[in-house]
Amino acid sequence: MLCLFDLDGTLIDSELGVTACIRHALTRLDVSTPADLREWIGPPLRQSFAPLLDHDETRIEAAVHYYHERFTELGWREYAIYPGIADMIASLQTAGHQLAIVTSKPHRHAQPIVDELPFGNHFEKLYGPHPSSSHSEKASMIAAALADFGASPKQTIMIGDRRYDMEGAVANGVAGVGVLWGFGSREELEEAGAHAVIEHPERLGALLAV
Repeated sequence: MLCLFDLDGTLIDSELGVTACIRHALTRLDVSTPADLREWIGPPLRQSFAPLLDHDETRIEAAVHYYHERFTELGWREYAIYPGIADMIASLQTAGHQLAIVTSKPHRHAQPIVDELPFGNHFEKLYGPHPSSSHSEKASMIAAALADFGASPKQTIMIGDRRYDMEGAVANGVAGVGVLWGFGSREELEEAGAHAVIEHPERLGALLAV
């Protein structure tokens, strides 16, 4: 089985780094920061900044620049690995599954994080959009993974915590597995077409064994 994993909200809790970088960007633009930034974790940055910046393309690009400015220096280190993830990844590899990461985080930001994860070497490939992209491109990245691994949709699953992961899976005929330890809700995941929703990492191995 080819197991494709989202990064933020699925393998790592990146809330601290992501929200600190959002605040940095908005402060640089003298814009008030929303009280709740959890919904910002997952969607493309430009999509989230747009309403606050009156859909002004110049200011949106400036906000993205300021976000990346802080993330490159500090934000990429500000995360925690969710409990049980390391054991789950080790058990999946032992069982013979192929592993890859499909993330909305730009590849250049995701790669240093994956390189430092204690289980990062278990992932054969990392898929992430170009920093200039305004889309998360989950569907196209999943399609690229299927082609690279020569895997059929029926022998592939996409594991993630937001609707973008599930929608990308559905678009490719892949089973989406939603996780509840991240930033999305059960309702969001099921409405987006999740094949299954799990509450703990150890449930994934049992799900694949069925």
